[in-house]
Amino acid sequence: MPDDHDRMVTTRFAPSPNGWLHAGHAFSALYAENFARRRGGRFLLRIEDIDFTRAREEYIEGIFEDLRWLGLRWTGPVPRQSARMAAYRAALSRLKEMGLLYPCQCSRKEIRQALEGRTDWPSDPDGAPLYPGTCRTAARDEAAAAWRLDMKKALARLSAPLTWRETGSGPDGETGVIAARPGDWGDVILARRDIGVSYHIAVVVDDAHQGITHVTRGQDLYHATSIHRLLQALLSLPEPVYAHHRLITDEAGRKLSKSLRDTSLRALRKAGVTAEELKRMLGFS
Repeated sequence: MPDDHDRMVTTRFAPSPNGWLHAGHAFSALYAENFARRRGGRFLLRIEDIDFTRAREEYIEGIFEDLRWLGLRWTGPVPRQSARMAAYRAALSRLKEMGLLYPCQCSRKEIRQALEGRTDWPSDPDGAPLYPGTCRTAARDEAAAAWRLDMKKALARLSAPLTWRETGSGPDGETGVIAARPGDWGDVILARRDIGVSYHIAVVVDDAHQGITHVTRGQDLYHATSIHRLLQALLSLPEPVYAHHRLITDEAGRKLSKSLRDTSLRALRKAGVTAEELKRMLGFS
């Protein structure tokens, strides 16, 4: 990896337009912008709207409005993932040519049934049971199928152990050189059957495309970094530095969520909260 002094620090904020931004998003955006500014670098924006089943244009406009209200300014044009599907398909095709992907038509119900009674079955870092490999060797129709990574084959292609440089911290304070553990995720889905791609593929392809040197994001994505490092190695993509930050929670210690309709920035604004007041509350004076 090149030394940090050999390249301009470039961070990004990449929200999904499936709801209104809340204080947790504000913290993440301010963190990324502050990280770059302190190092004389660039702060970029990207709209992660590949999930067309949930993305809405009004939320995209809301993102711009909220970030401008916070006083944030970004460099260059703002790419939308929905316009970059060809790049993701190309990455998936490379993995297919390596023999690392297989089609899967298992529903969640079928997976639950296959694991019924298996109380000792391992789970991934998010707590979901690992996929049992039902379709790994079965002859399945590729039509309307998801595509999974054959984790065993993928790991066998590595010439050295995977690590990443963590300048923030993980949920348990992990920092420094971190050993990646992609195998903990099992045969992850890299192309959803409904949208033809997944977050994991899109994020590594886009970070490379935008020249992101430092990925700053919440600790809820810390463990997913292992998958991203594996994909970067398989696709010969640059390795960024990672800086995971704390999450903003409610009084009960629950992570803020758009799906749970936590107080949005637009609601705070209408209630009379100023951007400076919010920034002070989040620790950005």
